[in-house]
Amino acid sequence: MKQIYFLCTGNSCRSQMAEGFAKNIMGDQWKIASAGIERHGLNDNAVKVMHEIGIDISQNQSKLIDRDYLNNCDLVVTLCGDARDKCPMTPNTVRKVHWPLIDPASAEVPENDVLAVFRQVRDEIKNRIIDLTVQEK
Repeated sequence: MKQIYFLCTGNSCRSQMAEGFAKNIMGDQWKIASAGIERHGLNDNAVKVMHEIGIDISQNQSKLIDRDYLNNCDLVVTLCGDARDKCPMTPNTVRKVHWPLIDPASAEVPENDVLAVFRQVRDEIKNRIIDLTVQEK
């Protein structure tokens, strides 16, 4: 079984959404997880916008990078520059991909536009996972 890891700074938004989509889209041919350089807790708005499209990530928890899991991955996807820059070294067998996505939790927008930013990032993650699934076949 192939193994993938989605990494972000706090494992609260982008990586959690990516894990949710991957489990929904990539199926059981992959072992799928997400983690962060730090733990910031699961972001309520990420849960909300994923729920809007029928994916429940409400039981996910913010986790720190597990080096054993990381070193046994086929693919590691970083979703922010901080995670890319601070990701621990991995064996040469681990392929790395970087998706430079904005952090919807720190977007400086009016209060009533916050969910729109989360939706935009959510939809971009979905499209990238669909593309990734096609590439990995």
